Amino acid sequence: MNLVLSAEPTASAPAVLLRPWRAEDAASLAAAHRDPLMRDQLTTPLADQADAAQWIRDQDAAWANRTRLSFAVLQDAPTGRLVGHVVLKKTSASSAEVGYWTSAETRGQGIAPRALEAVSRWAFGEQRVMPLTRLDLLHAIDNHASCRVAEKCHYPLNSLLPARPPQLPARHLHTRTCSNA
Repeated sequence: MNLVLSAEPTASAPAVLLRPWRAEDAASLAAAHRDPLMRDQLTTPLADQADAAQWIRDQDAAWANRTRLSFAVLQDAPTGRLVGHVVLKKTSASSAEVGYWTSAETRGQGIAPRALEAVSRWAFGEQRVMPLTRLDLLHAIDNHASCRVAEKCHYPLNSLLPARPPQLPARHLHTRTCSNA
């Protein structure tokens, strides 16, 4: 798939590009998953490059059946290096859940909100591949950075979801609809 989304540079942040994951991203993906904070936040952290390669193959299959649209987030210049991930996971005929992460060395640089905003606008735009009218963003209630990202990207807090042990803590549910795109 040759789809590429972008977010232009700002005074405080470089441009970023979003594109479907590629097999050659496996080493960088595995390296990003070595971050302890990310390993604690994700439900399926990747242990090594083989896990990352399999995960990328799974994303390709999900793109093919339009159930999960995953994007690698790359800094546009000068290296095009991997700095994050953003995803749309179809949950019903007209809604999807969004998720994202940024690499440890780029957190706090505006990558997450810019990537999330780019994929959100695309999800509701004319070129979309899913007919979506609602996007949900879930995060642990103690993840204040994700709350700020949600607010910046016009995902108002919708509700508090109770914990579902052992894997899921209590979570915030933020929702963006096509009408507030």
